Amino acid sequence: MQAHSLLFCALLVACSPTLASTFYKSTDTNGVVSYSDRPLPGAKAFVFRDQMVEQLEGQVKLHAIKFASGVSFSARNDTHAPVEVELRLERLGNAKGAGTRLVRRVVPARAAVLLTVVNALQADLPVSYQEKFTYALGNPAQRQQAFKYPLPWRGGPFRVTQGANGSYSHFGPKSRYAMDIAMPEGTPIIASRAGTVIKTENNQSGRGTHPAGNFVRILHDDGTMGVYLHLMRGSVVVREGQRVVYGSALAKSGNTGNSTGPHLHFVVQRNVGLALESIPYQFNQPVGGLPDFTAGNP
Repeated sequence: MQAHSLLFCALLVACSPTLASTFYKSTDTNGVVSYSDRPLPGAKAFVFRDQMVEQLEGQVKLHAIKFASGVSFSARNDTHAPVEVELRLERLGNAKGAGTRLVRRVVPARAAVLLTVVNALQADLPVSYQEKFTYALGNPAQRQQAFKYPLPWRGGPFRVTQGANGSYSHFGPKSRYAMDIAMPEGTPIIASRAGTVIKTENNQSGRGTHPAGNFVRILHDDGTMGVYLHLMRGSVVVREGQRVVYGSALAKSGNTGNSTGPHLHFVVQRNVGLALESIPYQFNQPVGGLPDFTAGNP
């Protein structure tokens, strides 16, 4: 497995940027898996993306409560982080203040906030409306503080296989400034900065159903969030709501989710206004890279 991963990394280094996002995977009669940048007979396209799809359904909810002369709308946040929410009410009928109503609020962790109340023009008739409710983790009003991150692992030295603005998969808003660090499965992963654990996944095996695989998301005191992805199944030892400090054990590195090989994907994000985006960061010491893999490598 390790030899195949090293071979795959070598292939990635050799590929030109225009081919860096698509490879072809084939398996021979002996079950040996090979990767190529050319569509060989019987090969299937293998496209990798370090996507992050975190489901908050069931943890962030809109409550519409009808009463005798109208409707009240409130948001409930059951996560361990503040959540920015937006409610858009359109096609209001039998309502005081016709037209579209737009409300945006930050709901504190484990709390509920009243968003708006729509009163009926005619108390004996119901209010009609169409709603759109959106939300994102974090408070965009918080100011991020300068911080150099200690290495979030024990052992090494290891090497960066894809850096910030990498053309292979680090080009979307959520992962533009991420770093991939190749390391053996089972490497201890530690908190690089103090904060509160707000999301975890621990049950993915292999490629799994979650693109990020197993992960830990930590909210820092300045509103930024450190996310540790592709962790080994069953290795996450922290729980949501737990406070951690630098060096706290989080999990072990793995090869889960949409992963090309054993590595840690580490990214720092913040809420920029109803959306999470990655932000630039630096480690507090040099980490070697594989040259010419992506434009963002050291």
